[in-house]
Amino acid sequence: MAISTDGSAAELGNTAVRSSSGGWKSARLIICVEMAERFAYYGISTNLITYLTGPLGESTASAAANVNAWSGTVSFLPLIWAFVADAFLGRFRTIIISSSLYVMGLGLLTFSTMIHSQELQVTLFFCSLYLVAIGQGGYKPCIKVFGADQFDGNDIKEAKAKSSFFDWLMFGNCITILTSQLVSSYIQENLSWSLGFGIPSVSMLLALFLFLLGTTSYRVITERGGKKNPFARISRVFVEALKNKKQTDVDNLKENLLLLPHKDSKEYRFLDRAAVSCDLDEIEEAKAMLRLVPIWMTCLVFAIVYAQSYTFFTKQGATMNRSISPELLVPAASLHGVTSLTIIVFIPLYDHLRVPMGKLFTHNSSGITMLQRIGTGIFLSILAMVVAALVEIKRLQAAKDDVTVPISVWWLIPQYVFIGLSDVFTRIGLQELFYDQVPCELRSLGMALNLSIYGVGNFLSSFMISVIDKVTSHSGQTSWFDNDLNEGHLDYFYWLLACLSSIALAFYLWFAKSYVYNRLNTF
Repeated sequence: MAISTDGSAAELGNTAVRSSSGGWKSARLIICVEMAERFAYYGISTNLITYLTGPLGESTASAAANVNAWSGTVSFLPLIWAFVADAFLGRFRTIIISSSLYVMGLGLLTFSTMIHSQELQVTLFFCSLYLVAIGQGGYKPCIKVFGADQFDGNDIKEAKAKSSFFDWLMFGNCITILTSQLVSSYIQENLSWSLGFGIPSVSMLLALFLFLLGTTSYRVITERGGKKNPFARISRVFVEALKNKKQTDVDNLKENLLLLPHKDSKEYRFLDRAAVSCDLDEIEEAKAMLRLVPIWMTCLVFAIVYAQSYTFFTKQGATMNRSISPELLVPAASLHGVTSLTIIVFIPLYDHLRVPMGKLFTHNSSGITMLQRIGTGIFLSILAMVVAALVEIKRLQAAKDDVTVPISVWWLIPQYVFIGLSDVFTRIGLQELFYDQVPCELRSLGMALNLSIYGVGNFLSSFMISVIDKVTSHSGQTSWFDNDLNEGHLDYFYWLLACLSSIALAFYLWFAKSYVYNRLNTF
């Protein structure tokens, strides 16, 4: 009977027997759990701006800022939860605790729609919305890594299955997201907001139930092999490097480095001063984390661009002709399904064509690298903003005050398609990079760092919108984000984002060119 060799445990603290734990049996269940959670999350997030500007009566600019602030919190909190998971609780316990908070938040959110007092309704709504953010913040960075933990990386067959797991996870998620965006938005706009939020609540409760159902069959990594806390190890490297900043005995420092297995990287050499009291593996772990910082920073503008697809894209659609028949309107939020559909269609094509097409353009035997993939997505996001600006110009030319613009909502499809394509390249590429290039004990943190790009990006988007709204509405002028979008100028905002993205792409290419992979890949 084979025993797992990667420090897994079938139950908390027990030895993992590969024949009876982990593998596809557990991974399939986790995929179902993730699909149920994605249905719940997108069931409330997709149409959030419509609820804020409708039943809650907020202005367009205020609602967009609130959506971005909440989305930023959702993506930023995983950093805190990842620290807790990697250093103390472990991923298994973190998923259970955070999922319980998640369910509680969704339940209160549903209840808030039934309250008649406007002030109490708004207070409970935002409290429950941020409780959802807290729960999602713990769930998100752990569940994907926990799913990958079900495969033994030291076994050739299971290592291949681990790669396949991420493909099927993404495919399943996109199908669920598409379903949620179509079904939930229709129910919310045509039937009831209470029912529209209640169904996602039940879906998340189902996700928690399914996860608990597989408790006895999971492989839960509990052993650290006698190593110190990974955060403590990396922090110690920086502390020791600073302490030895004024090291005068350079010969002694060089001697310490030469005594270690010589595989140290040539960048961030100031950390080598920690070699007086830290081993080389610890120093290389610290360098691996530091190496990701420039990539993280240059991808923030991509996150700002992506945030617009859930705010202003939706508001654009709401002003256009959405009629399919005299009695049937397409919910503006349902157009997000185009993004999901693009991903569903393109991922199999990408997997099939990646290596041959990559070889043709890059002369790399493995196709394109992770960084090339990310850069391609950033370029596609620039095209999304250019197309969005051109469509908005066309919409404004045909617009009249406070009436439906006589232009079909289907004109928005190209910008949603470009956002979907950029998703396939940049979002998945970043997920792979931040999983692959961090120490294995810090993979929850790696996922959290990836998510934090979108968190900070949403905060920056919220800040930009607030500043631009105040500046452009100064002295009685019409804001770019006027409540009547037919009087505003979203096209100017889209052009601004296209310019900022182009600058960010230039910096990204400069940093990516000098990036050194932990493995044999090169940019």
